[in-house]
Amino acid sequence: MTFASQLRSLGVQPGGVLLVHTALSRVGASPGELIEALLAALGPAGTLVMPSMTDDDDIPFDHTTASCRQVGLVADTFWRMPGVLRSDSPHAFAAKGPLAARITEPHPVDIPHGVDSPPGRVYQLDGSVLLLGVGHDCNTTLHVAEAIAGVRYRQPKYATVLENGKPKRYEYGETDHCCERFALLDEWLSHKQVLGRVGNAQARLARSRDIVAAALERLRENEMLFLHSPGECGECDLARASSGPRAPSRPRAARAD
Repeated sequence: MTFASQLRSLGVQPGGVLLVHTALSRVGASPGELIEALLAALGPAGTLVMPSMTDDDDIPFDHTTASCRQVGLVADTFWRMPGVLRSDSPHAFAAKGPLAARITEPHPVDIPHGVDSPPGRVYQLDGSVLLLGVGHDCNTTLHVAEAIAGVRYRQPKYATVLENGKPKRYEYGETDHCCERFALLDEWLSHKQVLGRVGNAQARLARSRDIVAAALERLRENEMLFLHSPGECGECDLARASSGPRAPSRPRAARAD
């Protein structure tokens, strides 16, 4: 069975919007082979989306040259391919397909993964999230849920941007923690998540709206539920200590069906 047929069997729909996070070494394919399989499964009416951000906060982001190797070889190969659009942001995503321009249009630096961001737009467009060889701890869509819920924890971050042609340090707060407890989504999604295999990798496929809805239901009861208990994790302890007055919830741009 080809990679494309495995993806279709998993539930990847032609014409859909698909945000992919993957660990190539667990799939057992070349980057180009996997990308072509994803595009083939989506068909010409579908739109493929991948993370494309850099981790160098001291250099202004240049979407035409900056490597994103730290988020994977597949992602770093994807943005360089003909016809792929890449957002001009330190929190960049890349996309190819009819909705690529909409997904990669300018988005705020200070709310990296809010509703008005590429993963937020996948959510608005009723797209899906595919995790190949990785778990929900790599799922940026859960940060969309945190933003909508208005969680109070923020870690100080900065990025270097160009302003009037000159580098400028831009400081902001990000909903940052270890993300290990994002794995709770495996239980919460239940039948709304399809499990299977693509190549040698375990695959998870779910609607973005189902992911956000499942997280929001719990976050509105306990905004700290994605953080480890005090003393268990240094990153989560820092996030917990950063909590201030509750931020207003972001309005839903699209309802979860």
